[in-house]
Amino acid sequence: MKNTINFLAAGVLALSTAAVFAQSSGPNDAQIAAIVVAANTVDINAGKQALSMSHNKEVKDFAQRMITDHTGVNNQAVALVTKLHVTPEDNPTSKSLQDDGAKTLARLKELKGASFDKAYVDNEVTYHQAVLDAVDKTLLPNASNAELKDLLIKVRPAFVAHLEHAKEMQSTMK
Repeated sequence: MKNTINFLAAGVLALSTAAVFAQSSGPNDAQIAAIVVAANTVDINAGKQALSMSHNKEVKDFAQRMITDHTGVNNQAVALVTKLHVTPEDNPTSKSLQDDGAKTLARLKELKGASFDKAYVDNEVTYHQAVLDAVDKTLLPNASNAELKDLLIKVRPAFVAHLEHAKEMQSTMK
């Protein structure tokens, strides 16, 4: 249980730094691009770990969906910034996401069986809620390029669906 609590705290911390931008001038489009790629990459990596460590078919299916969907979002984001000639700019939020994602993977690696599955799903609930909060409160309000803003709006329903699916799984694991 202690590992699960620490694991969840890391997930919440990962995106809480996005709120820092909301209090300042906000991220620019290049920083938003880096945040989007980092956030998706973190969830892709967690999904890959779940695929390799879980023995639960529902968890493995969910993890594969996270890998597929978040890879798709990253591909769209990369295509857009390439088209716009914008280079994603690392920033405190994108770096925090990367660092916290690595810590999350290390914590997950310590767990086995049902403990792993529960920690992974709990993190997915926390992480997707934090992503949605960051999209709504920081990324969308600060995106100045219409195409970038449209991409964020376009992918938001998938994140909502991921959150709802993770919550459904979470409710059966208690």
